[in-house]
Amino acid sequence: MALLRQTQQQYYSNKRSFTGDGTTTRFTLSNSFDTFRGFVEDDFTVYVNGDLLERETVDSGGAITINWEFDWTNGPPSKYYIDFTAGTTPADGDTITVEADPTIWQNALGVNEEITNYQFVSLNNIINNFIVAYVGEGKVISKVKRTDVQFYAQRALAELSFDTFKSTKSQEIEIPASLTMMLPHDYVNYVKLVWSDSSGIEHVIYPARKTSNPKTIKQNDNGEYSFDIDGDEFEDTNSLISPENSDTWGKYKGVTPSENQGSYQDDIYWPAGGERYGLDPQHAQVNGSFFIDELKGKIHFSSNISGKTIILHYISDSLGTDEEMQVHKFAEEAIYKWIAYSVLSTRIDTPEHVVQRFKKEKFAETRKAKLRLSNIKLEEITQVLRGRSKQIKH
Repeated sequence: MALLRQTQQQYYSNKRSFTGDGTTTRFTLSNSFDTFRGFVEDDFTVYVNGDLLERETVDSGGAITINWEFDWTNGPPSKYYIDFTAGTTPADGDTITVEADPTIWQNALGVNEEITNYQFVSLNNIINNFIVAYVGEGKVISKVKRTDVQFYAQRALAELSFDTFKSTKSQEIEIPASLTMMLPHDYVNYVKLVWSDSSGIEHVIYPARKTSNPKTIKQNDNGEYSFDIDGDEFEDTNSLISPENSDTWGKYKGVTPSENQGSYQDDIYWPAGGERYGLDPQHAQVNGSFFIDELKGKIHFSSNISGKTIILHYISDSLGTDEEMQVHKFAEEAIYKWIAYSVLSTRIDTPEHVVQRFKKEKFAETRKAKLRLSNIKLEEITQVLRGRSKQIKH
């Protein structure tokens, strides 16, 4: 089960703050043996006045300078320190913040373990719990292979990730000159695409629904299809498709979007002589546009987004890595019912009334999990509605 396996101090005490006096180079992180036992330098991040201080810096000549080190004494009592070198001694009044990696802790055997978020249960534990509770003599399922349970558990996780679990992730990149972004490996669908300005405010980018990057067929000057794909005068009779990007994509990324033109008028957006009524709302914005090439796994952006910081919020299938395969406690029962229904419905000797019973239970538990995870707050809803000139009493 996903119980808290480390001490309260280990869970909460991952950050320390100090104030420099211009001379002190050693700062005590902890007087407790259990707090940072097993940690190394790579498990810490040091900030001075909010700026990251790298543990090592390399000058133009390749010489390495150690700026700070993690150290300890065996005691008693055992103490853990951050030592600054003479060249990086914090000045008088400097604020030093030391953060330990909150995702690991060391168990009693001296082995570093990943901290599982307390509100989640790993898929491996889900499988073990299901076999204990549902499989065996006198239980719903007399016997089943673990590989079968694992398969149905992963299918349930992928299905519930779309509209039940909190499975939204995000990625941030700076758009290169190619104006493309690779889709994440666990991408299912996008929630929204935005670019971030200098104040950190997100501006929503809208999809361009009337363009694409189709496969290009190479042609001769007379319009006939050419099988000489690489231009070496030898034909490849098995291929017509040119490896180059299409002319459609080239024109899309090469043209300045109409919303960025000085007069902000053209035959598409302002057909009524510059009058502002009748404007299509999907074009009434200056944030740029994008389209997704699902086949090639890329997102293509308009030219006015080049160099900007793009954030992709997307839905994950939750099957990327072992750490990602976890289930919220509010949806744990839904996973059990999903697995049980899947196992029973694929067995030829299962009575139909039993299959239908677990089908209803799976639906009911999924619905309950979705309601519990919906995160609807009455106060937040009423606050939004107040901005709509509505009289809300509560």
